[in-house]
Amino acid sequence: MKEPAAPHFTPDADRVANQPPRAGLSAHILPTSATMIGVCMTVLSIGHLGAGSEWHMLIDKVLAVDALVFLVSALLSFISMRSSRSGLSYESRAELVFIAGLGVLALGAVALAFAIK
Repeated sequence: MKEPAAPHFTPDADRVANQPPRAGLSAHILPTSATMIGVCMTVLSIGHLGAGSEWHMLIDKVLAVDALVFLVSALLSFISMRSSRSGLSYESRAELVFIAGLGVLALGAVALAFAIK
C-alpha cells in the first residue's frame, strides 16, 4: 500500500507574492496625513482673516511647508502598502516624516498663539 504524499508547502517567496498588500501602520498614517494637510490649509485660511504681520507671514510659510511634509508622509505610506519587498522601510520613513510634521505643526500652533494680539 502506498503512503499518502506529504502536503506540498510553497516557499516563502511564493506565499508572500500571493498575499494581498499588508496594511500595518501605513493604513493609519495615510488617512491621518491627508487630514493633517487639511488642518494646515484650514489654519492658513483662517490666518488670512486677521491683520497681516511678519509673524503671520512666517507662520503661513511654516504651515505651507508642513502641508508638504504631510504629503510626503502620505506618499511614503501609500508606497509602503503597495510595495511587497521594501514596505517596512517605506513605512518607517513615513512614520518618521509624519512625526516630524506633527512637531512642525505644534511649533506653528505655539507661534500662532503668541502672534495673535
